[in-house]
Amino acid sequence: MKKFIIPLLFAAAISSQTHAQVILSVEITDLKSDNGKVMLELFDATHKTVGSKAMHIKDKKATMMFENLKPGKYAARFFHDENNNDKLDTNFLGIPNEGYGFSNNAYGTFGPKPFEEWLVDVSKDTKIVLKTKN
Repeated sequence: MKKFIIPLLFAAAISSQTHAQVILSVEITDLKSDNGKVMLELFDATHKTVGSKAMHIKDKKATMMFENLKPGKYAARFFHDENNNDKLDTNFLGIPNEGYGFSNNAYGTFGPKPFEEWLVDVSKDTKIVLKTKN
């Protein structure tokens, strides 16, 4: 009987590891105010959207959780929708009037850095902190 139980337990352990799910916690800091909400989009390594959330703000911060993710690389972008119109407001030159940001705080000179620089390894439960560019 032991000959069958030990391999069965070993196979179950391997199976549970291959189907492991992870949690990504994203904290947005340095928001200008508690007005409006934060809109965040989460991407996988192929730049495919895997989730999006809108979160209320408290103490100029917002935190959101993405559960049941497959281990891998992910990237995020967000904006502070201060006036609740569900879009990032910009001036006549296209420069944002509302706060925004990217994972790894990947800000470039004229727009974000390349997508590959946004990617974060999420091989286990992970928390990232993103600073708002105002």
